[in-house]
Amino acid sequence: MKYIVAILVGVGLGFLVAHRVSKSEQGRAFLAKMDATAKDLSDAVSQGYRERESQLRSRTPRA
Repeated sequence: MKYIVAILVGVGLGFLVAHRVSKSEQGRAFLAKMDATAKDLSDAVSQGYRERESQLRSRTPRA
């Protein structure tokens, strides 16, 4: 239970900090860069997953 509370507090503080940072031009640029980086990472992981899944499916003997 205490872990759930700690996670919720951390998420809440993260939102609060992001809100405060986004009020400045530099903060918005920083958050936009972080968003783009997260999107790139997500795309790379998804692509790698699809490629690996395709490799495994092509190796599976069909009955």
